[in-house]
Amino acid sequence: MEQINAVAEMVLESKRLVVFTGAGVSTESGISDFRSPGGIWDRFDPSELNYQTFMASEAGREKYWQFSRALWPEIALAQPNPGHHAIAEFYNMGKLDCVITQNIDSLHQRAGVPEEKVIELHGTMKWVNCLECGQSYPREQIQARLDAGTKVPRCDSCGGIMKPATVSFGQPMPEQETRQAEAAAAACDLFLSVGSSLVVYPAAQMPLIAKTNGARLVIINLTPTPHDHHADIVINQKTGPVLSAIAERVKAKLH
Repeated sequence: MEQINAVAEMVLESKRLVVFTGAGVSTESGISDFRSPGGIWDRFDPSELNYQTFMASEAGREKYWQFSRALWPEIALAQPNPGHHAIAEFYNMGKLDCVITQNIDSLHQRAGVPEEKVIELHGTMKWVNCLECGQSYPREQIQARLDAGTKVPRCDSCGGIMKPATVSFGQPMPEQETRQAEAAAAACDLFLSVGSSLVVYPAAQMPLIAKTNGARLVIINLTPTPHDHHADIVINQKTGPVLSAIAERVKAKLH
């Protein structure tokens, strides 16, 4: 309770709040963490799903699309949870500079954070892009083709190779989003890292960039992270209830 009050005070004092979210925020919406037992890595071998394998052969692409087809229904059916709504509440209260997320499910936007305020470091499942002409297709449209028996969808415009707009292992991070995230982290005065184990780089660098540039750092995650010793406050609990409690405190003090 004391920690929640302390974080609420930090949010109230903050002029530029950045919230950074990882898989722990999505799991509370029923999206399985790939790495956990029973996660999708139990059904698919991640070493077969990297970018190089995808680009190298039709068989590699077919395997990747099997995996992607299996993953999509869970993401499509997921609903924003109290954590997503609390972050949207920070935006509604005029407190949120932006969300930097490792998640690919677009649940922040669905909870009410404007698209331009969400920096998606690992891309999004919402779109499928042609790697040759750049044409984008809504995921639902491509999923319908997969469900109808298409093994490797091709671009309608140019016949090119298509891939979900997510960042795969071995694929370069999106330059624009990475630069935006680094700039936002460097400019903020409060950085909330929520539901991330902070082990996947370069995303895990963001809290350190914030701290090095003088921001306060709060880490909310079920388990300890390698960056905990840098944080002003660490809360090892579920993200949804903690963020909801913080947002309620902030709202009560603003009114």
